[in-house]
Amino acid sequence: QVQLVESGGGLVQAGGSLRLSCAASGGTFSSYVMGWFRQTPGKEREFVGYIKWSGDSTYYADSVKGRFTISRDNAKNTVYLQMNSLKPEDTAVYYCAARVGSYLLTQGGRYDYWGQGTQVTVSS
Repeated sequence: QVQLVESGGGLVQAGGSLRLSCAASGGTFSSYVMGWFRQTPGKEREFVGYIKWSGDSTYYADSVKGRFTISRDNAKNTVYLQMNSLKPEDTAVYYCAARVGSYLLTQGGRYDYWGQGTQVTVSS
């Protein structure tokens, strides 16, 4: 069983930056594709991006491309989401997730493990 714990959320002004972390335990971290998703009340969960096992392959939603960067440190069992040029519409609870497989990586329903989420609020 894999446990994921996100941290780093908070309140930031528009145009600012935040870095989220997701620490994993209980599994072989390097064997998981790690994804980031976000959700706001009344809306469906939204894919943000993912990073593959060695960290050499990433993919982002168009809404965050060029502003967000995902990285991972397999030695620390941690994945990061660096968020720059934040906008009020980025306000959401952000979740990290771990996927055993290697396909349909933008679909949250395919992920096997989830963290509890961390709130990010961007003020205008």
